[in-house]
This record gives sequence, structure tokens and C-alpha cells, in this order.
Amino acid sequence: MPCLAVLLAFISPRLALVAVALLTNMISRAFDSLLLPLLGFFLLPWTTLAYVIVWDTGTHEVKGFEWFIVVLAFLADLGSYGGTARGHD
Repeated sequence: MPCLAVLLAFISPRLALVAVALLTNMISRAFDSLLLPLLGFFLLPWTTLAYVIVWDTGTHEVKGFEWFIVVLAFLADLGSYGGTARGHD
């Protein structure tokens, strides 16, 4: 399922999160409550998806290099909000 989630993420990270939520229980295993994934869905979808995938494919915790992947996803989320200077003309 993580490979399918990554492929769907290229289309839309929110679509991938919905597919992961409907087809697996990866999100409920990675998070204790529903609040963080729900906020992540609306505010930081790349970061939430990266955390869920890294948590599930690893040792059921995020440590070391795995945090680098989550930080890259966070930067992608920030980039999607900021855009570029060329787009503001």
C-alpha cells in the first residue's frame, strides 16, 4: 500500500491520504487521535502522508533519516503555499 500511496501522491496528496484512510489502517496506527491527521489533511497533506508512510514502513516510529523525508515533505507543503515570485505577476 505505501507504493500505491506514493503514486497517488503525485496526483494529489489529499487523494492519497483519502485512499490510505479508506483502504488501510495506516493512519490510525501512526496517530493516536483523529485531530492531527484531520488538521494535516487540510494544512500539511504532504507532511502527514510522508509521516504515515515512513512510520508504517519502518520500525513503527520515525527516527534518523526518516525525519529528513518528513522535513522534505514539510518544505513541499510550505512551497505549495508560498508559490514563486513569477506566479505573482
